[in-house]
Amino acid sequence: MLNNKIDSFLNFMSVERGASENTISSYKTDLLQFSNFVTQLSETSNKDNSGTVSPAGIRKFALNLGSIGLKASTRSRKIASVRSFFTFLHDEGLIDSNPAQEISLLKLGRSLPHVITIEQAIRLVSTPTSRVSSHIAVRDEAMLQLAYASGLRVTELVNLDTDDLDMEHKRVRCLGKGRKERVVPFHDQAAKRIEEYLRSSRHNIVKYQTKKALFLNQRGFRITRQGFWGILRKYSKLAAIPTKITPHTLRHSFATHMLQGGAPIRHVQELLGHASISTTQIYTHLTTEFMREEYESTHPRAKRKPNFVKSFH
Repeated sequence: MLNNKIDSFLNFMSVERGASENTISSYKTDLLQFSNFVTQLSETSNKDNSGTVSPAGIRKFALNLGSIGLKASTRSRKIASVRSFFTFLHDEGLIDSNPAQEISLLKLGRSLPHVITIEQAIRLVSTPTSRVSSHIAVRDEAMLQLAYASGLRVTELVNLDTDDLDMEHKRVRCLGKGRKERVVPFHDQAAKRIEEYLRSSRHNIVKYQTKKALFLNQRGFRITRQGFWGILRKYSKLAAIPTKITPHTLRHSFATHMLQGGAPIRHVQELLGHASISTTQIYTHLTTEFMREEYESTHPRAKRKPNFVKSFH
């Protein structure tokens, strides 16, 4: 019975809230895990025959998440999913009281996103065609160049169709979270790689079923998120970048490098498709550290810290 309510919640989040497929998938995973857990507790009356869940059952679920070794961020997300679920049920009148109302979220320290340097980013996105001469290498470089040039999320990147591109004005239209549309520019170098891919490579691998998809895999179908992740791992290794890179690393690096170059934070917020500027502001911490490093390496007195500090007393 609880699973039926989960289906109603997921439908609500998709239809009414416009949540992305990835968000819906995360909710489903978290809530099915919760449903399985409380089902196993049925003999202790934390879940009765009508599918009612008690606050104690939710607390035990939260404790169990810690006991199985999940990271604090993952545990917090799963608890938040359960809270959102029961808030929906209560608001819809499907339950008389909200058992998750008093369940607190974990307090997490805010971690800074991982970025690579400008030099590493340029080396990465230029690696495919410098190492291999093939249709696939041309595709890979076009994808990497566009990802770093635009800051698109990986889902936005792989879901692009050919008619989302405006090559004349060098911009791309994408659907972000909540199916909100935005238009993002890209630079000349990315445009050249995309044009080369469209002109000389894409038609060699396209299939009828995916004739609109921009980026295709070797079988001619739309490339997946996992497929792009594999491309990124391959070329980060070839580019000898000594750090782990994920698709989001390019997005983080795009935002950080834009701010380092002097772009207004509101501009970067719009390019990233952030609903709130507070989400974008985390990148200012990274640029502050960048300015400190630049100061230490360029100011003639910076390396004489004792004298520099004394001058302020």
